[in-house]
Amino acid sequence: MLSTSPLTAGVTLLIALLMFGTAFAVGKGRHRYGIEAPAVSGHPAFERLYRVQMNTLEWAIMTLPCLWICAAYVSDVVAAGLGGVWLAGRVWYAVAYAREPALRAKGFTVGALAFGALGLCAGGGVLWKLLGY
Repeated sequence: MLSTSPLTAGVTLLIALLMFGTAFAVGKGRHRYGIEAPAVSGHPAFERLYRVQMNTLEWAIMTLPCLWICAAYVSDVVAAGLGGVWLAGRVWYAVAYAREPALRAKGFTVGALAFGALGLCAGGGVLWKLLGY
């Protein structure tokens, strides 16, 4: 399956890069704002970076299985396309939240809708296969 889903593999690598980027931003924020581990609060800008990282991790855990199930049971192109939209929404969310929390909703919504579409496609693909089609 992996070798037949190169687009989905590429999106997966980009998602891993986003997760690395959010972790790096938290580490950099710890240094910039003097927040010593294990503390996760102290400066509002650091707290936003931390929430971006945690929220992205929370959503990635749900999105990645749906992404690959969609690729396996529906199509590499569909999975990668929806995964790319999810990724774009998460980047939008991350940048907006780090700058001004009130601006995060649009990026969050794009990511959430892409996740929902991935979940529906993945579930529909599995159901279709279980029904023998």
